[in-house]
Amino acid sequence: MKHFKYIAILLLSVAGSAAFAQAPADNNYIKVITERSNKIVTGAGIADSVKFKKVRDIVVAQYSDLNTIYDARKAKVNDIKTQMPDDKPGANAKIALVDSNVAKQVKVLHTSYINKLNKELSADEVDKIKDGMTYRIYPITYTAYQDEIPALTGEQKDKIKGWLLEARENAIDAESAEKKHAWFGKFKGRINNYLSAQGYDMKKEGEEWQKRIKERQAAKQ
Repeated sequence: MKHFKYIAILLLSVAGSAAFAQAPADNNYIKVITERSNKIVTGAGIADSVKFKKVRDIVVAQYSDLNTIYDARKAKVNDIKTQMPDDKPGANAKIALVDSNVAKQVKVLHTSYINKLNKELSADEVDKIKDGMTYRIYPITYTAYQDEIPALTGEQKDKIKGWLLEARENAIDAESAEKKHAWFGKFKGRINNYLSAQGYDMKKEGEEWQKRIKERQAAKQ
């Protein structure tokens, strides 16, 4: 079931953080993540210029630190594959250890990042930063489920919301747009299975939903 289509170079420093000590010395990369972070913080509605820059720098540092972790992982995995070309099981075992260590690093980084945001922003503003880092997939998908199945109960809505928020929390740390979307895809599968078990015919619900969408579009014209 497909709900919709997801649709000056700066070297920044963050007070109290060693983030940029490890950041790639690639000015183009810094420019990209700075521009991305500007858009995200703007989307959160932060008007105060001092607060804006402070939060923007926190977001930039997070992207930079995640990139450092994932680049290191990629290098280690390539080394393992080069050194063990004829021992796939052995290589996979070593790669699994690398991935386990990466997951631990990312978890620590995630906790630190959210704590920094919480010190500067309200809960609603932090939510908007999270949505900005994940292409607003959570609110779009949550709205889509409610529109697709108007009969959802309060308990069912809470279940859906909880799983989508969990997906968002994981997607924040994903290394690419594709992997961010994959987290939501994983939890959408869980949601669809849950709704099927609740008695909904998901194929029928989807077909009826598409009909209603077309009718709305026709009415506007």
